[in-house]
Amino acid sequence: MHISNFFDCKTSFLKSRPFYLSVLLCAVSIGAACRQASAPSSSTTNAPASSGVIAPSNGVAAQNSYADVVSRVTPAVITVRSERRARPAQQFPFADDPRFREFFGGRVPQQAPQRQSGLGSGVIVSTDGHILTNHHVVDGAEEITVEFTDRRTFKAKLVGSDAPSDLAVLKIDAGELPVLPLGDSDRVRVGDVALAIGNPLGLEQTVTAGIISAKGRATGLSDGSFEDFLQTDAPINQGNSGGALINTNGELIGINSQILSPSGGNIGIGFAIPSNMAKNVMEQLISGGKVRRGSLGVTIQPVTSDLAASLNLKDVRGALVNSVARGSAAERAGLKRGDVILALNDRPVNDTNSLRNAVAGTQPGAEVTLTIFRNGDEQEVRATLGELDAGARAASQTPGGNDEQPSTSEGQLGIRIAPLTAEQRRELDLPADTRGLFVAEVNPSGAAGEAGIAAGDVIVEINNQPVNSTTDLRAALERAGERPSLLLVNRRGDNIFLTVRPRR
Repeated sequence: MHISNFFDCKTSFLKSRPFYLSVLLCAVSIGAACRQASAPSSSTTNAPASSGVIAPSNGVAAQNSYADVVSRVTPAVITVRSERRARPAQQFPFADDPRFREFFGGRVPQQAPQRQSGLGSGVIVSTDGHILTNHHVVDGAEEITVEFTDRRTFKAKLVGSDAPSDLAVLKIDAGELPVLPLGDSDRVRVGDVALAIGNPLGLEQTVTAGIISAKGRATGLSDGSFEDFLQTDAPINQGNSGGALINTNGELIGINSQILSPSGGNIGIGFAIPSNMAKNVMEQLISGGKVRRGSLGVTIQPVTSDLAASLNLKDVRGALVNSVARGSAAERAGLKRGDVILALNDRPVNDTNSLRNAVAGTQPGAEVTLTIFRNGDEQEVRATLGELDAGARAASQTPGGNDEQPSTSEGQLGIRIAPLTAEQRRELDLPADTRGLFVAEVNPSGAAGEAGIAAGDVIVEINNQPVNSTTDLRAALERAGERPSLLLVNRRGDNIFLTVRPRR
């Protein structure tokens, strides 16, 4: 039996809409530039006839076709087909029972293994046959075939694949191949024209046009670890995965990877992996078969306006350090919980995602300079990065029930709290020396509920002061006055900072 299953552009479904899976039949209308010519009047008979090309104010003629650049680059964008065997569902779970086998004369009908086929796109990046595509296009594939625009086909080997970035490199035995040159995605600007090339919905090579809508996007749809997407409204559909996003110079600026859609079809929100990230991953996969990433050893969160006010930070920027891992590069460098990382090697840190990608894109063992904000002052620290263990994941546990009734209700925050007990530490898998106030109940419309505090949280500090009793909590809130209070909260073993404006 043969089952067709498209391994194509990953789709992020809007949570507010119902889930629909459909095959779309699309009619694409390509707008052509219109030429306008007017007959000369009697008063302008000696004037030259208008060419009909409308020129912008700088005098440069408007471009009305990308045919030349498309014809130059399309031979380097190919189709990627993958196949794998899928074990069929067990129709007879009691097949090993002798009494059951008697009904079939000792023989139980067996279902033949099924074949799953995947379809995506790829980009030739070297004349000797290296091809960039998405990890999810070839994930689990036992056989990979690539097809050129001239109908030639080749068997491809998987050089390496990297799930965190959703990139993979293939190799075919061929030479003197057409290559798509890599552009500098850091120089891409919002508003630049972008062309998407791939094989949407099995329609073979298709070109669509749009602009760069945004940079530095994170969707969380893939592994979620290292996302720095270029967002584009150039139509991208299922089957475009691994295809090219190019600029008008014919340079590769991104590998098409995901779409945001309530139905699985294009709605003008597509995402491509920047070429600079793809180049880094590709070179490591080709040279060593895997990707090594730097590690600082901190957990971080974005700086909000309330957090900035609580920390006396003039600008709303940077990444707030929630915790520092023992023995990590951050601990050796002297970073502390509550520091705000403002820059890495003099490059401003505007959000947590950019910092995470910058650290990961730096080789382990490299020394970096961090500009941090601590206790009202900026200072610099140097750190030698460790190596990220991609398989290391902190196991989270759901807190169990609490038999003891909370003893205190804090009206200013809208929560019911009690000192943390030894039993609760065990249930929350917290270290034995953890101190704080256990949050047993939260009023969703109260100050704490609106700030994001949840039942089961442990309030460890308020405005950098430990709180082990309700007296500590009230005193800390009083000292804060009208300013929002900065709370350090331990949530199932992870530290996060939240700001609360108590209701007086």
